[in-house]
Amino acid sequence: MADRRDFYEVLGVPRTASAEEIQRAYRQLARTYHPDVNKDPGAEDTFKDASEAYDVLSDPETRRKYDAFGPDFRQVPDGVDPEDWARARAGSAAGARGAAGRGGGRGGFRTGGGGGAGSGGYATFGTDDIDLDDIFGSFFGGGQRGGRRGWGPIQGADQEAELTLTVTEAFRGGKRTITLDGPGGARRYEVNIPPGVVDGQRIRLAGQGGQGSDGAAAGDLYLVVRLAPDKKFRLEGRNLFTELKLAPWEAALGTTVPVDTPDGEAKVTVPPGTSSGKRLRLRGRGMPNPGGRRGDLYAEVRIMVPPKPTDEERRLFSELARVTTFDARKAR
Repeated sequence: MADRRDFYEVLGVPRTASAEEIQRAYRQLARTYHPDVNKDPGAEDTFKDASEAYDVLSDPETRRKYDAFGPDFRQVPDGVDPEDWARARAGSAAGARGAAGRGGGRGGFRTGGGGGAGSGGYATFGTDDIDLDDIFGSFFGGGQRGGRRGWGPIQGADQEAELTLTVTEAFRGGKRTITLDGPGGARRYEVNIPPGVVDGQRIRLAGQGGQGSDGAAAGDLYLVVRLAPDKKFRLEGRNLFTELKLAPWEAALGTTVPVDTPDGEAKVTVPPGTSSGKRLRLRGRGMPNPGGRRGDLYAEVRIMVPPKPTDEERRLFSELARVTTFDARKAR
């Protein structure tokens, strides 16, 4: 778990990193280690550590508290101001040195580099051995226990996660239930996917991001759409491309054949003399576009020959070869 690891180290960013740098580092780790794309046994733990680090460092308030208190920031009461805590820590260290000279001091409270295992040089304390009210009252003059002086309510941070869809799912849209892992455990979300979403498009779940402080609103969760590779359809912009296999005589003589689309079967007319590579357009049968013109679907012709022609087929092909004047090498 990331509890005893430095969160900046987990994300691979310096302590001076901007919010954009933190977000970019997390997204890169998520793309690499998300369990949906990486089946390595350790990938899920790495992804969870990165998610926890991002959840803490992407929230300005939580990041301040983490920077002030270190790995034990969750044990520090909410009423403690980091600036006062830093001054108290310095004063406590000086007092501890004086107490050591007198053979005094109370157990359970440690500051500075002399902290216990895993403290990482941050202030820690044991609530079983000490009265926190007495300590904070003496350190802060009894006037700072009511809240974070000068901070006020802070809105929760916006968060991102990736949503992988097939081309058909993106084409049709609809409701979908997803489960995302976070610091508080797995959460389920009901997502309304609009028809025609494309790779990189974001779906906003209002109020589902990081929690706000002191009654402030929660942030939003943005699902970034990623389209999985598809064996049947290729997407370019809002135009769809699919392969259309034809027999030699269908391509030569022309015909009408069915072609698959994400919303069902359609009919395409093949003109006589169609060659491999020709694109037959079905206008308006591509990706929906809520804000503009719908894309087109292109059926790309691929001519197939019998792998094991019968004697009659061989005879007919031979007769065609004898009488034709067509030279494929010179054709355009």
